[in-house]
Amino acid sequence: MVFTLHRYILRELLKVFVPAAIALTLILSLGSILRPVQEYGVGPGQVVNLMGYFLPIVLTFVLPMAALFAAALVYGRFASDNELDACRASGISLLTLVYPGLALAIIVAIANLILSFQVVPTFVHRAERSLKANAKQILFRNIQRKGFYGLPPESRYMIYADQANPKKNTLSGVIITEVKNNQIKEVITAERTKIYFNPQEKFNEVQIIAYNTYQIGAEGERWFDFGELSLRMEFGSLLGDDIKFKKIGEMKKIRDLDLTLFYPIAKLARQIYSQFTAESLAEDISGRITDEPNSFYKLYSAEKLVEFTAGHCNMAEEKEIELSEDVVVVEYDAATKKRLRTLECQKASLHLEGDEMAPTLTMELDNPKWKRVDGPEGVAMGWFRIRGLIIPKTVRDVANKFATEDGLDAKKLASKSSKLKKGQSLKLSRLQNDLQSEIKDTLTEIEAEIHSRLVFGIGCVSLIMIGIGLGIFLRDGHLLSAFGASSVPAAVLVVCIMMGKNITKNPDAQAGSGIVLMWAGLVVLSLLAIMLFRRLLKN
Repeated sequence: MVFTLHRYILRELLKVFVPAAIALTLILSLGSILRPVQEYGVGPGQVVNLMGYFLPIVLTFVLPMAALFAAALVYGRFASDNELDACRASGISLLTLVYPGLALAIIVAIANLILSFQVVPTFVHRAERSLKANAKQILFRNIQRKGFYGLPPESRYMIYADQANPKKNTLSGVIITEVKNNQIKEVITAERTKIYFNPQEKFNEVQIIAYNTYQIGAEGERWFDFGELSLRMEFGSLLGDDIKFKKIGEMKKIRDLDLTLFYPIAKLARQIYSQFTAESLAEDISGRITDEPNSFYKLYSAEKLVEFTAGHCNMAEEKEIELSEDVVVVEYDAATKKRLRTLECQKASLHLEGDEMAPTLTMELDNPKWKRVDGPEGVAMGWFRIRGLIIPKTVRDVANKFATEDGLDAKKLASKSSKLKKGQSLKLSRLQNDLQSEIKDTLTEIEAEIHSRLVFGIGCVSLIMIGIGLGIFLRDGHLLSAFGASSVPAAVLVVCIMMGKNITKNPDAQAGSGIVLMWAGLVVLSLLAIMLFRRLLKN
């Protein structure tokens, strides 16, 4: 008889739980894809895929609410129809009748923990890969619809175009603006450009080749380039590389093994490595050409050997070395060592470009006078560029030692102990401060995320039990009144979790206070469920 009752109650619970879960899932799934659709302009086919990818995220919220609704409604009706009184008069205890609801609560709690710790991160990463695989489509679709597109995540580069041809990967009537610190640093116009996407593990690299460009710098300097100008930039994380989308195993690896497994930390570490390389190169050049009069510094490329000297050598902006006063550059053929030409100017610079872990150098000379070995000479109007120069091995060795031989050690890179003889720049110190903050924030966020998932998953049991108790206790009222009343403890638990996570991230808060608040919310909820059932058993 008891087994029959349990089967009957469980069947009634599922009759309410399943339709409620389906209805809530459809409603929330449509809401979850609005941001990607609006921000990235995904196509209709991708919308269907994204709904499937975001389904586990929706289910982590839908399952507890649907179970709470079913428990309050079914047990409330069971009590209001006097079926509960009949069962108790037959000698069946209230706790025995609660077993089906408890079983549903435990199943929902386990499902919620599995979803939040394993399934959700997997599906979010699949959604990320799906969007990145269609990065070309997203870029061209936005340009066709709006006439411009900002490359995520920081939208440092804005691309404007009159026409877009996705089949040929070309844009016509192009304006590219580089924005830094909310200020336009450079504007490049081009008759046409070709765009290539190079997929990487963590990001897509976008290569833009612009033809017949006209460039305007931040200080008003202007120059033409009738050849081709190549720009490389990251098409970064579209959905956000966030700790909340990491599996439990991934979070533990980041925390205990290697912090650079978290992309935002790895990106900052690469920037520090690149900036240190630039400053180390500036020191090496300065020590060679200023301490030894008439001495030349050598740089190689695949085709050329470049020797240069200057009156002064200083770090200028990010990853830029400034040469000034009587700059002399001599070009040689790399294979034959034959002298090709000499260039002279008063201002030049060296830029680190390309992969931050293996950058190349581009030398820019301002209106240089040139003279070939065979006699012709003249003046190059605007900026003259020598690309593809390789950083000397001595500088690379110093940079690798600074970052450790085996790769990037985030904690070591964040340390202020400088390997530079003249001390590090404000830019490098700022990057190291940012890395220290990012490491601290990441470690605290990992702790907060693990505990918040545990509290919410385990709290599903207490929430559903409260729903059962209130359904029975408020049986004389409207059937939905019990669900409304039981939603209040659910909101309290969610508030405790949100406040706990925010307190954990607050640097001024006492260590562990946010985590204590999360678990305190769960304890209060559990005590409320125990008190409610004690009162029901007395009555």
